[in-house]
Formats: sequence, C-alpha cells, structure tokens
Amino acid sequence: MDSATVSSLVFFVTYAGVALGGIPRLAIDRTGIALLGAIAMVVFGVLTPGRALGSISLGTLLLLYGLMVVSAQLRLGGFYTWLAVRIASMAGNPGKFLFMLMITSGLLASVLANDIICLAFTPVLAVALRRRGMNPVPFLIGLAMATNLGSAATIIGNPQSMLIGQTAGLSFRDFLLWCGPPSFVCLLFTYLILRLVYRKRFFNSIPQPMKEKKWPDFNRWQTTKGLAAAVAVVALLFSGLPREWSVITVAGVLLLSRKMHTRAILGLVDWHLITLFCGLFVVVAGFNSTGIPQSFLGFLESRGVSLSNPFTLSISAVALSNVVSNVPATVLLSPHMPQGGTVLWYILSLATTYAGNLLTIGSMANLIVIEQARLSGVKITFGEYARSGVLVTAMNIAVLFGWILLTGAG
Repeated sequence: MDSATVSSLVFFVTYAGVALGGIPRLAIDRTGIALLGAIAMVVFGVLTPGRALGSISLGTLLLLYGLMVVSAQLRLGGFYTWLAVRIASMAGNPGKFLFMLMITSGLLASVLANDIICLAFTPVLAVALRRRGMNPVPFLIGLAMATNLGSAATIIGNPQSMLIGQTAGLSFRDFLLWCGPPSFVCLLFTYLILRLVYRKRFFNSIPQPMKEKKWPDFNRWQTTKGLAAAVAVVALLFSGLPREWSVITVAGVLLLSRKMHTRAILGLVDWHLITLFCGLFVVVAGFNSTGIPQSFLGFLESRGVSLSNPFTLSISAVALSNVVSNVPATVLLSPHMPQGGTVLWYILSLATTYAGNLLTIGSMANLIVIEQARLSGVKITFGEYARSGVLVTAMNIAVLFGWILLTGAG
C-alpha cells in the first residue's frame, strides 16, 4: 500500500477507536489507541520520527502541564474538597444549591483545569446528597455542564482552548472579552433549564447512611500558595509574556516546597490527556500529509460549505465533537482553519466546548463525573444526560449564533 492509503487507514481506525472509547476484547482506551496510531504513522513510513515530533505542539503541552501542577497544589491542599463541602451545606435549598454549585465550579473552571474540579467535587457531592435523601443526578450533571461552560470563557479553561490559543496566537484578554459574555449567559440559561427539567426530581429517596470517607485535609498554607499561584498565572497571561513559559515557571516555583513532595504533585498531572494530545497531533499530521483533507474541504467549499462561515463552522464543530469528543475534534479541525480569521478561532473554541454538553461522550469532564458518580453509587445514564443535554446545547448554540450576529461576525 502507498503512503496515502496507509495514513488514511491509520487515521480512520484511530478516530473510530477514539469515538468508540476502546477496542472490543482489548483493555485499551482512547489514549492507548491514539498512541498506537502515532506509532503506526512512523513505523509505516508516513512520517519520519523528526516530523512526528515536530507535529506536537510543545507550547500547548507546557501550558497544560503547568496548569495541572497549579491545580494539583490546590487539590493536595484540600481546597477543592473544602469548597465542595461548604457548597453542599446549602443543599437544603435545591435551587440555591444548584445555582451556587454551577457558578462556583464555572468560575473555577475558567482558570483551573476543569477535569480536576470534576474529579474532586463529584464524590463529595454524591455522598453529601445521598445522605440528605436528595437526587444527586441533576446536581452532578449541573457540575459537568457548568465546568464545560466556565472553561469556555478563557484560553486556559480547557485543553481545546489552550490548543486554539497557542495555534492561532490569540490574546488572553481579547479571548476573554469575546468568549466570556456568551459563556456566562449560557451558564445562566443552563441553570434555568436544569431547574425546569428536574423541578420535581430534586428529592427521590429517604436519607441513606453513607460510609464516612476520608477527604484530603484542608491546609490553609498550601491552599494559599495554590491560590496565589493561580492569581500569578492570570496576571502573567494578561501581561502578554509567553504563556507557556509564564505558567511553567509558576509551576516550577510550586515544586520548591518543604512539605509537598514533588512526586505527590506530579502524580496528579493527567499524563493520559497529555499522551492523548501527543498521539492525536502525530496521527492528524500524518493524515494531513496526504492532502486528502485539503482536497475534501476544497470540494465542500466549491459546493458552498466552508469553515470560513461561522455558522457552518459551529455546526461542524458540534457534530464532530459528539462523535470523537471535543479535544480530538479540535486537533482535527485546527490545521484547516481559514487564515487570518481571529473570530473564527473564538467560534471554534466555543462550539467545541459547548458541544460537550450535548452527550456524555462530548467532553472528558462529563466522563469523569459519570465515572466518579458510579464509584459513589450514583448512576448517570446516556439517556438521562441527553434528556437535558439536548435542550442545553440547543440553547447554548442559539446564544452563540446570537452573539455572532450581535458582534457582526456573521
């Protein structure tokens, strides 16, 4: 087989595996599939080792890595669980509790890794709500959706926004000013939709005795260091200094600790996500080297379908994100974005992130909440999530379309 056939085959098998989440009868997940795809691109001669390494966006990985270290500091300091417990104390008033949960988690996700927030909040909320005889499902779905929407407001909120910011060289300030307002509006609408959908299902059982769990102890000093680091990161991002080196420097300072072991901090870095990124970069680079994607997009453009149209771009991003998840979708679409269209990059970031609220597969935050909930005895099914996810995403995309028209981008 020639190089084009091999690269196409590897690409489609890899993305099919990513969409399915694994390979039948094999204990391999999306990360392993992406890594095998990258290896195949080199082994079969589609890319040289040098070109494969060169296709990896080092700046994106450094930015992601540094932010994970800052978030790990806060998790080890007990900040996330301390905050989750405080919010859970408001559960006696379901409407107020849901609102505070979504606002708090959304704001945190705009600055820190949304995946870690979901990882830390979910078990605490699941246990606290079951003890009160409340239905944890609407609140946990609200947590996932709020972190998705909050993370859309800034370049550092989620991995796909980081990749877009680094690839297009976007300003942190300008990104926030364009993406922040619609994301905040979407957050409020999502709260109202969830409150309407679950208005008669906030309580579903008698209080259940739950085994006492040991949460990370709250350490004021370590938490203060983590919060100071987060503030420093935001200040440096506004300064216009190189993003990845600013964030990695702050992360390096955090490692200079007398009590917090380096191994403990780095143990909370999501190496699976970083490896997934590396694998996808190489697989997409191999496929792009064939010229097939460019030819296909040229064919579509000749038929009036173009990524330079903000509405077409939005719908394409939402659809693709719910087939392969939003990170792989962003890696695939980024190399084919029209040149010089800054606003189109904002739209791609918002559309892929908002798409995460449609189905469970849409984002890693959803999958983390569902898995952590299952471990705490709470089941969130595909259908249960979609019941509100379809309404929420339709509203989110309507807000995005309205924002496009309001700003004159359409």
